[in-house]
Amino acid sequence: MQTRVFSCLEPLALAAAVEVACEILHQGEVVALPAETVYGLAGDALNPAAAARIFEAKERPFFDPLICHLPDSGWLEEFTDVPRALRPQVDRLVAAFWPGPLTLVLPKRSCVPDLVSSGLSTVAVRWSAHPLFQAVLDRFGRPLAAPSANRFGRISPTTAAHVFSELNQRIPLVLDGGPTSHGVESTIVAPGVDGLRILRSGPVTREQLASFGEVVEGVGNEAAPEAPGQLKSHYAPRTPLELLEAGASLAPGSGAILKAGLLAWRAARPGFGATEVLSTRGDLVEAASALFAALRRLDESGLERIYAERVPQEGLGAAINDRLQRAAASG
Repeated sequence: MQTRVFSCLEPLALAAAVEVACEILHQGEVVALPAETVYGLAGDALNPAAAARIFEAKERPFFDPLICHLPDSGWLEEFTDVPRALRPQVDRLVAAFWPGPLTLVLPKRSCVPDLVSSGLSTVAVRWSAHPLFQAVLDRFGRPLAAPSANRFGRISPTTAAHVFSELNQRIPLVLDGGPTSHGVESTIVAPGVDGLRILRSGPVTREQLASFGEVVEGVGNEAAPEAPGQLKSHYAPRTPLELLEAGASLAPGSGAILKAGLLAWRAARPGFGATEVLSTRGDLVEAASALFAALRRLDESGLERIYAERVPQEGLGAAINDRLQRAAASG
């Protein structure tokens, strides 16, 4: 299968690309396209065969559930069975953060295939704010399951070129909508009568969620994750990665450092073979949007090791540190 890449940066090209994408989706195939977070690999969320194609193309284990993207908030009632006690809380979250990078884990309705939810009684849903993703959803007319468009466990893609390097000859089409804005995957929350459990940190921060109830960190289960991104090792480069606390010195000698790369928070350090700086201004939003692309460039630089500095554990920094921690777990 030869993968085609369609540019969607011009209005006429966008309309044509959306038509082609929907034709492919109606055939039960998959299409890569940008969300505001990262690029996703989309397939018909109501078609088990399409879900199987997503798992196959990504080499994703079937126990790791998929996020479903809804055409609009009205689909929430069709797709999920929100308990009466949770309805006010869910409605407030939807009003505040949709469309946007917040995923809710809720009891599912029978129309959701078991393969999509990995056999769980819940399903992860969100409504993307990206205009290209929304155009495809509007034309397709039903929800799309869409995890990140990369091979399982690897660095998430934030450009069409990243997707092509990961999935060329595995999928039929990539829609190029330019770089994504947030650069990290959506925040995943499980609403409950006792508050909100954060199952994955993301652009919607703990601080932003605090006014919607008590916020606690969810406990991941490696054998049966409740949501994507809960496995210990994830988002990983092929090059071994080691985490550094901010300002920490390095033990290896200069020769070893010359063969290593540094993913720096605010400033480069001398002696490394390659360096990427996330934000010289100390801007966590800028750092998040740069994270995966910078990590990918270091991974492609022929290094023996990558050192990555933690960022401040506040706001969006929690999501960045989460991705770095999981990327380091495989090293």
